[in-house]
Amino acid sequence: MKILVVGAGATGGYFGAQLQQAGRDVTFLVRPRRADVLRERGLRITGLGAETVLAPRLLTAAQLDGHYDVVLVSVKATALPAAIDDVAAAVGPRTTLIPFLNGMAHMDALNERFGVDAVLGGVVRVLTTLDAAGDIVRLGTLAEIVVGDQRGGTSQRVEQIGELLAGAGFDFSISPDIRRAMWHKWVFISTLGALNTLARGSVGDAVAVPGGDHLGSQIAAEVAAVAAAAGYPVPQPALDAVRAFVTRPGSADTASLYRDLIGGQPTEAEQIFGDLTARARALGVPTPLLDATTVALRVHEQRLRD
Repeated sequence: MKILVVGAGATGGYFGAQLQQAGRDVTFLVRPRRADVLRERGLRITGLGAETVLAPRLLTAAQLDGHYDVVLVSVKATALPAAIDDVAAAVGPRTTLIPFLNGMAHMDALNERFGVDAVLGGVVRVLTTLDAAGDIVRLGTLAEIVVGDQRGGTSQRVEQIGELLAGAGFDFSISPDIRRAMWHKWVFISTLGALNTLARGSVGDAVAVPGGDHLGSQIAAEVAAVAAAAGYPVPQPALDAVRAFVTRPGSADTASLYRDLIGGQPTEAEQIFGDLTARARALGVPTPLLDATTVALRVHEQRLRD
């Protein structure tokens, strides 16, 4: 089966490289500038005491050469509209798209363009970032993909894709309730991102000051209330794990959204927080801490536009 990975950044580049090393037929759809970097340096993964350099097969949108069996959509949510237009030529009647984006709004956009039957739900967890040279840096050992039919249950198509993606150097599983899994990831990333944004620092920075040791738990309670009202309550052990993560003394953990924020880059403010707070209002759930986070990020985005 032919795999097209849309984007070769910290997430798509990492998982695409793992699949290529495992012998899968992988092509990366990238922007011309990213293609130049990868042709010059190779697809390079560093960190954790190891370095891998691959020669990836690269295409730009103008060079797409036919339909693919599986399309892994791994771009920032802010780049999704352009990515949908770029990848359309690669999507045929038997193509399956699997998005690895945050939040839930991207599912509506992909369903509208390609149809519900063509789109699976997906969750990724990986600790990677891009450095100044454009190389992928591993920050931890976590690397996981979860996929599932967005209608729930399982199917022969999902099982076939499971055989394609499993055994490629990262954890892989199929969820019979992928939308719940996506919501629960949303709870985690929004809790961490809000804590970093409001505290203007890492988890450890927040916990180290008076009052900061409770902030993460307060944010988690707000997000969990929205998820529960939407029909996706977080089990208590999972919620306890989120709270423990965002109250850990000395932790240097930050969300990728926060790293974009302090780096002066556009963030997924609307996709992670704007959409979440809009859903909270529609459901009648008060979210003062999430509202404050959304406003702070919107100020940042406005300054970038200005």
